[in-house]
Amino acid sequence: MEGTSTVPDTSAPPVPPTPPVPLTALLARDDLALRQIAGPADQDTVIHWAHTSEMADPYPYLLGGELLLTAGVHVPEAAGSGGYFDDYVSRIVAAGGAALGFGLAPVHDTVPRALVAACDAYGLPLLEVPPQTTFSGVARAVWQLMAQARLAELRRVTEAQQSLAAAAARADPVPAVLRQLAQRVGGWTVLYGPDGAELARGGRTPETGVVPALAELAAVVRPGTAHGPTPSSASDTVGGSHLAAYALGAGRGFVLGVSTPRRDTGDHTIASVAAVLLSLLTGEQQSGSGAARSAALVRLLLGASPEAVAPLLGGDRWTVVHARPAGDGPAPDAVAASALGAALGSALVDVSGDVVRVLVPGEDEPAAQPGWTCGVSAPVGPDEWAAADTRAARALARARATRTALVRHGERPALADLVPPSDARTHARALLAPVAGTPALTETLRTWLSLHGSWDRTAVALSVHRNTVRQRIARCSALLAVDLDDPDVRMELWFALRHE
Repeated sequence: MEGTSTVPDTSAPPVPPTPPVPLTALLARDDLALRQIAGPADQDTVIHWAHTSEMADPYPYLLGGELLLTAGVHVPEAAGSGGYFDDYVSRIVAAGGAALGFGLAPVHDTVPRALVAACDAYGLPLLEVPPQTTFSGVARAVWQLMAQARLAELRRVTEAQQSLAAAAARADPVPAVLRQLAQRVGGWTVLYGPDGAELARGGRTPETGVVPALAELAAVVRPGTAHGPTPSSASDTVGGSHLAAYALGAGRGFVLGVSTPRRDTGDHTIASVAAVLLSLLTGEQQSGSGAARSAALVRLLLGASPEAVAPLLGGDRWTVVHARPAGDGPAPDAVAASALGAALGSALVDVSGDVVRVLVPGEDEPAAQPGWTCGVSAPVGPDEWAAADTRAARALARARATRTALVRHGERPALADLVPPSDARTHARALLAPVAGTPALTETLRTWLSLHGSWDRTAVALSVHRNTVRQRIARCSALLAVDLDDPDVRMELWFALRHE
């Protein structure tokens, strides 16, 4: 293989880079009247930008791919009889210049013959720029052609993205995506499994030698087959074919291979989109745990109880975590929520507004997470998931009010446990009946009591003004006909609120 490139590519480019301009397209512009008078008439010659310089040695100022424009101001009178033009052209070629444009005004009436000979000798296309054509006009034409090419390439990439997404929704998504990718890049595509075997392919099989070479390239990006860090993508060239390999998913060993007869600007972007889709199609939802979660969801939707589906999710005891970004951080998105779930050891994550809920299996107590304020329930069985969710929400409200990174809802035995639950609920309903019809009042009373009567911290926990808290507590006192400054009353109400 010829010069395998294994530079890690951690993210797909959002848009393709700007395509270069074919030299033939510039020569076809009638308004410029450019004429090639030396060098190869190569259809593949492209220009990345135009640059004007009158330096005798422009090498230090060239990046490569330029159409270098000069009026010959730097040319000495005796240049034609020595090696001046040979040195000049060789330096342009060494710097990677794509072509040279020589203006016929205002210094020279004709292009020096020695310059024509040097461009022929070094294989540098030489353009004659007529007097009526300005260098700025040539540069503007280059940028116009580049803008047109970029628009066309963006349109091609957008259409490819749409067609790939449609293919991924078909009944045979993986083969459909591979076929569509092969069509869009004009090549051959293949999906390799973790063991290196071909799982599916699309497009016409390439010439001999490409298939094994692409399989070798896929091994470069497959986890566990290379020494040191494994790159996410790699490229190579075999004969006239351009090869690329993309590691899929979270290191499960699937690899996308692509072979194309040429490498257009947007091909990498299109292949990266296909790699993302194939990562989803071959990803964790196809594994045992992902399938189990999917089955659990279906069973819940079809009427099964939480107790029946809990074994599919991986545990008998569960902890519910409610979390919000610490301070005044922005509302969490799906990526941030997934990262929090991963840190807590669970993929069962839900984002609702500015709160992330995570259902964590196991008896281990979740730890505080940097950048988050968390409320944690006690471990419970599946039959108590709903109650644990409520307790985690209350713990989060307390954590925010007290500016604590993590607050756990207690589970230790208390005096209230001496009262039969049915009696406790009956007493609670009777005591709280005057305010039970107004959830805002009961929740304010519960939060206020849990925070020892602090108006400010209650306001923070409920995200309301402290005067609103005062008004609600006064209303509770009036409706319940009790003195909320009495600690015995507070204790009894707290008991009732815990068993309502």
